[in-house]
Amino acid sequence: MNIPSGKKVYFSSDNHLGAPTMEESRKREAIFVKWLDEIKKDAAVLFLLGDLFDFWFEYKHVVPKGFVRTLGKLAEIRDSGIPIYFFVGNHDLWMKDYFETELNIPVYRQPKEFEFNGKSFLVGHGDGLGPGDKGYKRMKKVFTNPISKWLYRWLHPDLGVPLAQYFSVKNKLISGDEDQKFLGEEKEWLIQYCRRKLETKHYDYFLFGHRHLPLEIQLNEKSVYINTGDWISHYTYAEFDGEDLSLKKLNS
Repeated sequence: MNIPSGKKVYFSSDNHLGAPTMEESRKREAIFVKWLDEIKKDAAVLFLLGDLFDFWFEYKHVVPKGFVRTLGKLAEIRDSGIPIYFFVGNHDLWMKDYFETELNIPVYRQPKEFEFNGKSFLVGHGDGLGPGDKGYKRMKKVFTNPISKWLYRWLHPDLGVPLAQYFSVKNKLISGDEDQKFLGEEKEWLIQYCRRKLETKHYDYFLFGHRHLPLEIQLNEKSVYINTGDWISHYTYAEFDGEDLSLKKLNS
């Protein structure tokens, strides 16, 4: 895809809407919706790299209450002809087809390659990638198992949704103190994942969320890894102007 002059590609992740409470979340949601309204003026593409919601589960005929301002703004942007791509995170991994059928937004569960103006991108949420984190990887297999999802679906939404929301917040599914510390390039799993990918194929840019920490790492002379940070503490996002990719902070 070629990006027209004056247009940009935007990357955002980790809003965790709904946490720690709906009241607190709504303040952050208003900031995010305002940003969406601003970028629609020059956006060629919008990437949402996961954990838009702190919890999301789709019953056959029910979705979690709330977030109508965000969903409405995304629908407006998509209806205007701007492509939006959504990558499932570890908090909204129980997403099914609501975004696809209601908003015409494709949903991805694994990293995916894109090319803009001759630059190659590998894009994803980032959870479970690279070495380590074996406990989470085992737990993710349980959560995404069709039998587990089928059993959970039998819980009435008035019980299932608040129960999951409680454990989501309690279990640090929103950014904790450890997410604010850079561990060093040799201990950051996503950096290791990117470097291993470069052993078999070149990418100009790697874009991930999940980490909650804005990062821009030069992997080699021609490849860069960017983590988009979050909309909880940092209010950061990435922007590709057709030539260069940069990490941005709201109002900076």
